[in-house]
Amino acid sequence: MHRVRFRDPAGSVRDGHWHDDHVSFAGETYSFDEVDILPPCEPTKIVCIGRNYAEHADEMENEVPDRPLLFLKAPNALASHGGTVPLPAGKERVDWEAELAVVVGAQARNVAEDDAMDYVAGFTCMNDVSNRDDQNREQNWVRGKAFDNSAPLGPVLATPDEVPEDASIELRVNGETKQSSSRDYMMFSVPELIAEITTYLTLEPGDVISTGTPAGVGALSDGDHVEIEVEGVGVLEHDVRAAE
Repeated sequence: MHRVRFRDPAGSVRDGHWHDDHVSFAGETYSFDEVDILPPCEPTKIVCIGRNYAEHADEMENEVPDRPLLFLKAPNALASHGGTVPLPAGKERVDWEAELAVVVGAQARNVAEDDAMDYVAGFTCMNDVSNRDDQNREQNWVRGKAFDNSAPLGPVLATPDEVPEDASIELRVNGETKQSSSRDYMMFSVPELIAEITTYLTLEPGDVISTGTPAGVGALSDGDHVEIEVEGVGVLEHDVRAAE
């Protein structure tokens, strides 16, 4: 059963269970209209992977890296399922990027690939919203990738056994499929990513690794409704509005 973090009608944050038409906690049930769905974890950092799908690297006219390309988003980047993501003001192109996200379950440092999955609490969906105007002008991608609300995450945490090794990843904008791929096409697997990341920095419980996006990225517009579906997890939905 999928785990979900939500704010109940009294304003308390709960760690409960997701059902087809409601959420539950401690014997109480709530309709989706009664609660606010929150990101399924509280990371100290979000470690993102660039160009982890060859076809995406190709569509961006970039080479596939010979080791995982890492960049960071801070907790301010989080946005929730069912929310509205404001686009940065004055930018010509801000893209969607559907991604499978890994949630860390235990403090991890210098982890071997063979042991990596022992440190995974589960999987969720993420949209790596990307401001191309600034990303294309800088090397560290802070303006391009780490702006407020640039990481919609959720809606639930699925355990690793619930998400197939070849899980499909799909993104729809206003009901039209824009991205469709699977974990099979990742250049670097989840265990490889964990081993590489923890060689350089410690991952804390609740931290997120966003594993890269497949081909099919494109520009978001005011009023768009975005759905990201990962097989075994479910559907992350959010709206988009242009800055006033």
